[in-house]
Amino acid sequence: MKIRYMLLHAYGMGGTIRTVVNQANAMAAAGHDVEIISVVRRRDEPQFSVDPRVEITALADQRDGVRPDSTARKAWRRIRGKIVPYGEFAASYFTERVEKAVIDYVSGLQDGILVTTRPALNLISARRTPKSVVRVAQEHMNLATHPDSVRQEIARYYGRLDTVAVLTSTDRADYQALLPGTPVVRIPNAIHTLDQKPSTQDSRLVIAAGRLVSQKGFDLLIPAFGQVVRHHPDWRLRIYGTGPKKAALRALIKEHRLEDNVTLMGRSNRLDEELARSSLYVLSSRFEGLPMVMIEAMSHALPVVAFDCPTGPRDVITEEVDGLLVPPKNVDALASAMSRLISDRELRRRMGQAAVRTARDYAPDAVTPMWEKLFTDLLRPDSPVSGP
Repeated sequence: MKIRYMLLHAYGMGGTIRTVVNQANAMAAAGHDVEIISVVRRRDEPQFSVDPRVEITALADQRDGVRPDSTARKAWRRIRGKIVPYGEFAASYFTERVEKAVIDYVSGLQDGILVTTRPALNLISARRTPKSVVRVAQEHMNLATHPDSVRQEIARYYGRLDTVAVLTSTDRADYQALLPGTPVVRIPNAIHTLDQKPSTQDSRLVIAAGRLVSQKGFDLLIPAFGQVVRHHPDWRLRIYGTGPKKAALRALIKEHRLEDNVTLMGRSNRLDEELARSSLYVLSSRFEGLPMVMIEAMSHALPVVAFDCPTGPRDVITEEVDGLLVPPKNVDALASAMSRLISDRELRRRMGQAAVRTARDYAPDAVTPMWEKLFTDLLRPDSPVSGP
């Protein structure tokens, strides 16, 4: 089958990009004709490994910078914002030129499967992709995090799609309530492999990873770890990732006098090795879709301490079995849970072994057949789509 995945920026970094590339690679390995459509291109090469059987096409090459839109397109300017609502988190990418490029591309398709991967692209597909194409909307963030303006557009237009795919059972229930009569299926993202080196639980390292943005809550993690250090001064926290909050987080580390204990590590192409060297993974997010780095950490036999934020952690972690959940944004509770695991190597080892078993549900061999079944059902005329 012909499958096209449309990403905003397939050449960038981020959880959605990584998981969609993994999915495209898996479908190509299964023998399907797969293409990735990158709406914009701002780098020469993808940051994640793409199977050579997967073709990558870019609609707007911005490696020389973002070009201003032509002032001549006055008619187009009058409808700007009617497809991509301004409340969409990536709305700034969708200049008139970029939005038109996406509309022109999807309007010209005639067959196959088009998988779009964020609300802006899902809405364009719902309104402009011909019905001869199977239109699948992937949602990588939970419904409640979208602004009202975006949720209103979702409620208005997602019913035109062939199905909406979400990551968690919680989100599936929310989308079904908003979109009665629209097929909504739960298919989790897959980690890239289960063949990982396990943690030996010998290091005194805590690890966290993600974009340095407010969503990830590193401004809550740093003071929480400051409490940990009072009792465990020989333990270290390493935070991997880049983003606009870097300077603010550095200042917070200095404010709490944690320069010897907390390090912003930047981007790493060897995160699997860093996870294997650690003894505990912490997820401090204010909200999530499905936290894939957390699951990858679990595949390394790392126990997890996480805020019980919407959504994701509770959908994966079994409390007191493979990790600990604490109330959202509760810094004291986060510190206490980290200290508990730091103080008990045997508990970390036992939870880490359970975490590996949990991660098996997110292996490519478990997830890829779910996508193949969904696509096969959607290509079958008049076949209703259902899912767990």
